Amino acid sequence: MFIAYAVLAVVLSLVLIFSARPDITRDPKITEGLKVLGVPDSWFLPLGLVKIAGALGLLAGIAYRPLGIAAAIGVVLYFLGAVITHLRAGDKKGSSTPAAIMLFSVAPLVLGFATV
Repeated sequence: MFIAYAVLAVVLSLVLIFSARPDITRDPKITEGLKVLGVPDSWFLPLGLVKIAGALGLLAGIAYRPLGIAAAIGVVLYFLGAVITHLRAGDKKGSSTPAAIMLFSVAPLVLGFATV
């Protein structure tokens, strides 16, 4: 189970890093969509940094599992918030990507508890 946790933590960390880059660099393709959802400009950098923190926490969790569990909980909650934001704005189609990442991030959480 440890190997499964480590692989999923690394894969999810890569997803989070690639997801954070457009937020931090203010890629117009992403920022325009977020603005439509009502996300203020001032939130882009902090949202990207939270994703990077989650990625680093998951990677550190390979060595120290409680940190990985805490990071996985944070990632699940982050993307739950993203799904809720999309749904409140009436963007059901756009909620599928954050929902998929949220569901994927449950796996390292469960495996983290199983390998403590």
